[in-house]
Amino acid sequence: MTCKDFEKDHKKEMRAIQDSMDVLNGKWKIAVISSICYYNKRRFSDILGDIDGISNKMLSKELKELELNKLIKRTVLDTQPVTVHYELTAHGKTLQTIINNLTDWGIKHRKVIIGK
Repeated sequence: MTCKDFEKDHKKEMRAIQDSMDVLNGKWKIAVISSICYYNKRRFSDILGDIDGISNKMLSKELKELELNKLIKRTVLDTQPVTVHYELTAHGKTLQTIINNLTDWGIKHRKVIIGK
C-alpha cells in the first residue's frame, strides 16, 4: 500500500466517522436509541421517563430526526387514546453493539473517575 493509498483510506474512514457523528450527535440521541434498544418497543412517555432532563419538545425532535435517518420506526396503534410505539429498524439495530460497548465503557469510566 502506497502512502497515497493510505491517505485516501484514512480520509474515507474520517468521512465515515463524521457521517456517523452527524447522525448521532447531540446530547440525547444515543440515550434515546439506548432506551428503545433495551426494551425493543417504547412509548414516548417511557422514553421520556428513561432520560433525565429531556423535554417533551426535545424528545419529539430527536425521535423525528432518528426516524428521518431510518434508525427508528414509529407505529401508531388504533387505540383509545392513540398509542404510539417506537422501535429500532433493521438499520437501527446495527447500532446495538455500539450501544452495548458504550454502556460497558461508561460503567468502567465511572469507576475510574469516581470509584463507583
